[in-house]
Order: sequence, then C-alpha cells, then structure tokens
Amino acid sequence: GGGGRREQPEISGRRDDARLAEELRRMDGSSYGRYKSLTGDWTFPGFTLTVERVQSDPFAPPSRVAVRIPADVAELPDDSWHDPVRRRATADYLVRRAYRELKGARLRIDAGGQEVLDRAACQIRDGEVHLRLGIEMPGHGRRIDGRTAERELCERLPDMVEALRWPELDTAEATAFADTVEDTCALRDQLEGLGLVAFVADGAVLPRRSGVSDLPMQGTAVPFRAPESLRVSVDLPHAGTVTGLGVAEGITLIVGGGFHGKSTLLHALERGAYDHVPGDGRELVVSRPDAVKIRAEEGRQVERTDISAFVRNLPTGADTADFSTENASGSTSQAANIAEALEAGSRTLLIDEDTTATNLMIRDARMQRLVHGDREPLTPFVDLIRPLRRDHGVSTVLVMGGSGDYFDVADQVVMLDGYRPFDVTERAHELASHRPDAEFSAPADRVIDARSVDATARGKSRIKRRDMDVLTFGENDIDVRSLTQLVDPGQIIGVGLAMRRLAEDGLLSRRTLAEALDLLEERLGEDGVTALGRGYAGDYVLPRRYEIAAALNRLRSLRVERTT
Repeated sequence: GGGGRREQPEISGRRDDARLAEELRRMDGSSYGRYKSLTGDWTFPGFTLTVERVQSDPFAPPSRVAVRIPADVAELPDDSWHDPVRRRATADYLVRRAYRELKGARLRIDAGGQEVLDRAACQIRDGEVHLRLGIEMPGHGRRIDGRTAERELCERLPDMVEALRWPELDTAEATAFADTVEDTCALRDQLEGLGLVAFVADGAVLPRRSGVSDLPMQGTAVPFRAPESLRVSVDLPHAGTVTGLGVAEGITLIVGGGFHGKSTLLHALERGAYDHVPGDGRELVVSRPDAVKIRAEEGRQVERTDISAFVRNLPTGADTADFSTENASGSTSQAANIAEALEAGSRTLLIDEDTTATNLMIRDARMQRLVHGDREPLTPFVDLIRPLRRDHGVSTVLVMGGSGDYFDVADQVVMLDGYRPFDVTERAHELASHRPDAEFSAPADRVIDARSVDATARGKSRIKRRDMDVLTFGENDIDVRSLTQLVDPGQIIGVGLAMRRLAEDGLLSRRTLAEALDLLEERLGEDGVTALGRGYAGDYVLPRRYEIAAALNRLRSLRVERTT
C-alpha cells in the first residue's frame, strides 16, 4: 500500500552479486516500493550491473538496467569494432544473441527486426560492451517476489553476459554478419560514383512473407534478375564481384500489371536506405542515403511551406509560397511533402502512384481542354519532374501503372512481369509524345521557432510512442503513420529525442532547418545514437534526418519564424 510509495534509501556497504542475491531474498514479500533501494551499481564477476530506474509498481513501465562488460572480459577482436560500420554490425549481432539468450526471461532487450541500426540497447566503446535492458520486477500483487528477481538478475543475467563473450560466440557467424553489413555500406558508398541512385543485386529476394511480416517470402519467391541492358557489376570487400540492376540517376519509371511486383520493388528501394541482416534477401538492395518516400497525406498540418511550384492562384487567395493549413488536401499535402524533403536535403524521391494525389500527378490532354490552365491552380508533377532533375539534381523513381504520360519524361522504364524486370525504355519512348516542361523554383528555406518545439508536459519531458502510429512529444501527438521509412519502433523515440535536442540545445536558433539538421548530425558524430538519450531511460534507435524533419513538420505546435 502506502509504504510502496515511500522513497527507499540505497543499500550501503558492499554491493556485489552475493549481496544483491542476499538483499533480494530478504525483500521477498516486502512492499513493492522497496525495490527502489537497489538503484545504483552492483559489481559482478566480469561485469557491472547498474540499476538505473525502478518502476513504482508492478503495472508501471518496466525498470531499466545497464550492463558494462570490460574489454578484457568481452575479448572482442579489434577488427570487430574499430571501424564504425563493423562496430555497429557487431553490436547488432551481440544484441540479437542477447535476445535469444533471454527467451522466457523477464529481462528484455531491444533487438530490432530485419534492419541493422544504431540502437541504444548495445554499444561498443573501446572494446567494452554496454547493454541497456528492461525488466519487469516480479511481484505477488504489490509485494516483492524476491526469489524470481534473484533468479533473473543473479542467474539469467550473468548467463547472458557469459554467452556474449567472443570466445563463447559462433565467431565465424559473427564475422560473416559484420562482413555482410560492410559489403552493404561499401555498395551504397559506390552508388554516386557509378551514377546510380539504387542497386538491386541478382538473386535478391524482394517479396515479404505477408503484409504484416518483414521476413523474406519462402519457397515461391522469384529471385531478382536484372535485364542485361541495365545490369551493372560492382566489387565488394567480401562478396567480390556482384551484378544487379543499376537504377541510374534521373527519372526511372517502374511499370507493369497489377500484382506483378512494382510496389514490392519500390518498397525494397525504400528500405534500401538501411542495412539488413544476413538471410533477409535484401542485403545487397541499396538506395542513396537521401532517398525519401513521397505520398499524399490528407489532413496533415502544413506550416509556412513553399509549395508554389505545384500550386498557384488558389481561389481562396492563399499565398502558396508561404502556405499554411491545419488540414491539407491530398494534393497540397503531397506538394508539401516534396518541398519539405528537398528542404531537408533529399535528392532522391521514391513515389508510388497508389499513394499519391492523382490530380497532382497527371492532367491528360482532354482534361486540360475542358479545364483551362487559368482555372487550374495545380501544376502536375509530370511537368515538373524534368526541371527538378535538370536544375536541382533531383532523381525520381516512380511506380506508375495507370498513365502513360510519364513515358514522355522517363530516362529509363523498367517493366515488372511476374516479379521479373524487363527494360522497356525504347518501346516507351516510341510511344511518348513531346511534353513541355514547367519551371521548378527551389522551395524557400525556413527558420523554426524553437519555443514551439517543446518536449515538456506539466514541467517534465514527455516522449513516448503508440505502436508505429503516434509519437507523443510534450503535449502534442504527432501522426507518423505515413512516414514509412521509420522501420523500427525505437526510431520513433529517436525522432522525439532528436527534436528535443534540436530545440533545447539551441540548434534551431537563427538557422534554417537544413542547417540545424546538419549541425545535429555533426554533433552526433562518433557517439551516434547515445548522444540523443540524455536522461531517457527507455529504448531508442538512431533515425535519419529526413524522418526527424518530417515529424517536426507534423508537430501541431510548430511555428516558423521566417522563410529565406
């Protein structure tokens, strides 16, 4: 009862594994609040356990603990962590091994899904292994279950730590895991020099097991094989020479009948901004790091965004060079999404017609004859896609199944037939007609009012998520469902932590949003994701700048000081 809410003094004197086991046995049956006395460091043979935060009752969010395994105990070879790419890969391998070791335990560790990401759950620093875990402290009602707690912290946890030592690992598997990630990064690094925005390796498995599973389809999946005319060879550190489809800079159209794999290919490119675990099927499917998926998003807020290249002369008289709305239409939301992606630094757009506003994508000749240009405020994307490329260096990969208008502007056309790609560029160009371009003026940059980006609610920092749908940031709920390149729940928290840092560290002050994002990336530097945490006790993962900007743009309290 009330005793559970009283602050408990920390345990003084000797604080080792034997003392912890003794204290947990002694607590058995006590009021739940007594668990709080465990806060602090405990020395175990071969590692240190830190109890960072203890839940107030059995129904509160799990308690948080950290584990530090010294370098001489972990025995990780230098080549597994000296390079930033291999360090991230080895940490990811270790956290997945820890997850397997903890099956059935109350201890939980954030191991992620198919992507290899920089996550706070496991970091390697100068050969030391740092782990962050959650634990639901066991209880019988509101009384302590000390025996179960002893088993979790004094038996299961040391067993897990022992299993993570390099001599206890399948070192060939661990090395191959890091090799795979290193190959992926090397491939992505070569894209720009090869004049490509993406690459899909021969033999890749793109289809997923189901609409709710990101695991590779088994059995019936058709391995990808590039058409000869678009096949490119690349040399990788471990895989050697690899061939596949090179998606060239410019305008690439992906066409084909329904259910033949168009959207599956685009989805793989969307995820190609991230590295994947061995066996995923998409390990050597990569896209430029700045690739951003664009879609319509009816109902979203837009705050002082320049959409004048797409929308002008609105009947309401609204200034589309400085456009704001609480409830965007499909076309204005898509226009804003493009402008904001460009503002954040993207030069690679990924678009699927199924999730776009049709009236922003095309206007055929008959509609133009019926609704004359001076009565139509929208300039369709098909008229802007070439000037975007020519004048601003923006490439677009576009899935289109319902309109041939884009044949007029495409540099290459890939047709999917039964998940097999064919180069139909020449035939598409034969069917194309001359189409005049519109002009595309770069959207104005914006300076954000940092006071409008407030992570506090009732005086306390409040950053949490609801599934993959909502980021709660201070007193605001941000709808992130349309940000499909948020691929891990921890990234949503990472976005919130990044927004908090932008505001509280003064990075937004007198800077454009792009400059603030540049500075944030620079400050993250070698520290990576942990530089975002600052007092946050839960799990979080490093997000991309594009999703940070996108969430910020959907913050209902956002205010723009000025545009430049």
